[in-house]
Amino acid sequence: MQEVIQDINSWLKDGETVGLATVIQTWGSAPRKAGGKMAITTGGKMSGSVSGGCVEGAVFEQAVEAISNKQGKLLEFGVADETAWEVGLACGGNIRVFVEGLSQEIYQSVQTIIQQDRFGALATIVKSPNEAHFGKKFVTNREALIAGNGPSEAVEAALTTMKSGKSQLVELSDGSELFVEVYLPAPQLIMVGGVHIAIALSEMAQVLGYKTIVVDPRRGFGNTDRFANVDTLIQKWPKVAFENLTVNENTAIALLTHDPKIDDPALHAVLDSDAFYIGALGSRKTHAKRVTRLKEAGYSDEQIDKIYGPIGLSINAQNPEEIAVSVLAEIIKARRS
Repeated sequence: MQEVIQDINSWLKDGETVGLATVIQTWGSAPRKAGGKMAITTGGKMSGSVSGGCVEGAVFEQAVEAISNKQGKLLEFGVADETAWEVGLACGGNIRVFVEGLSQEIYQSVQTIIQQDRFGALATIVKSPNEAHFGKKFVTNREALIAGNGPSEAVEAALTTMKSGKSQLVELSDGSELFVEVYLPAPQLIMVGGVHIAIALSEMAQVLGYKTIVVDPRRGFGNTDRFANVDTLIQKWPKVAFENLTVNENTAIALLTHDPKIDDPALHAVLDSDAFYIGALGSRKTHAKRVTRLKEAGYSDEQIDKIYGPIGLSINAQNPEEIAVSVLAEIIKARRS
């Protein structure tokens, strides 16, 4: 949805009638993944894409018809091998697309989730033996419905799909098909220690869309000269810093000082969190000492086993930049597993 929001807002401001086309399923080398969007107006404007160009015309016509009829429609297209070359593909593929008029209530709820960088899901019943259910839409966060409505089984399926973090088509017990678009907060990487590795790591993480946070009370390390481009620089001790940080399922934490005075308080603050990754710099010997200290502090083996230590994938990294690559690669692996 992010790719078309700006244009939709502009069109709505001008009083235009807007429709949406959403890729809900693909096979072969279809150019857009599930969740790909194209917005249209009845005046002939388009934004986004559902196929890279090969079926946009047909989708536009069907979307205008769906707006006129006030009824969504499920479309299926096959992209032939010879056509595929024209849109930059090695071979053909199939796509299913759902077209509909824009519900401003639903749209505003989704836009709010995106703007506030929150967890959420937009669910649409795109196929159903029950005509009353076809086209039903709702928006939910992890706790409750925000807008729209749907059968209880559909709501439960949306919540389960949101936990997976992946937009996908779900089949319900009555044969209905529910397409769930998942919206996740931007992942964040919290680096404890403004060391040289953190400089390279923060730059690489930003390229991948991570929000970057550096925590270091030492002004010689955690200063704006060294970290002018990080999203947030916190010049406080970790115990204090983490009291004001949100750590959730989309958070990775890298402890980079191998100084117990700094790293250990950070570990105490995050070991019970939902962070998907907690890594700690240091040799095997250093990590063994860290484990001993944590056990003496009362942490269980299960809690301690959450720590990736020594930090980073084993790629024989030699310098800070290579170590940053190994750390980020391990973070990616942990997030995608």
